[in-house]
Amino acid sequence: MSATKIGARVRKFREAKEMSREQLAETAGLDPEFIRVLEEESVYPSIGPLQKIAHAMQVRLGTFMDDVNCKDPIITRSSREADLVMHNTLGRMPSYKYYSLGKGKTDRNMEPFFIEVMPEKEEDIHLSSHQGEEFIIVHTGRLLVLYGNERTILEPGDTVYYNSIVPHYVGAYGDEVCSIYATLYHPA
Repeated sequence: MSATKIGARVRKFREAKEMSREQLAETAGLDPEFIRVLEEESVYPSIGPLQKIAHAMQVRLGTFMDDVNCKDPIITRSSREADLVMHNTLGRMPSYKYYSLGKGKTDRNMEPFFIEVMPEKEEDIHLSSHQGEEFIIVHTGRLLVLYGNERTILEPGDTVYYNSIVPHYVGAYGDEVCSIYATLYHPA
């Protein structure tokens, strides 16, 4: 999905709820300029801020990403993984490419993704927190997980499951791309 469509959907839902950008930013705990850039410019936010926006508007995260409605079961072929739905490009090089594995299931309670995690500079590493839980399986490469004061390196086949309200960061460890399967749950 294009960045324009995500921003347009955020704006559509915000306006339907008769919220100003400032009200949405305050409720979501984000800067009003972030909301403006998201809605007006072709940028892809990371999952954390988008989850905060969804929670502030009392909609599920997938609301901003779904293009079509499908009947169960949802099948995603491995030859295609899934359509790229977004990647983080707010103010720096893309660090994540998200491929939705639940796209089309409009009544879902979880957000499953295949994610390509690009190496980042040390100074670009920032902890984030949001409501919900995350479960990650490392597919290829090595994954750095910062969780509160803990630092862990995961290898292919390793998993991590945590409450995402605790400040955390996941990123490629070293100079190689890491790929993961992740499921995010955000309580309504």
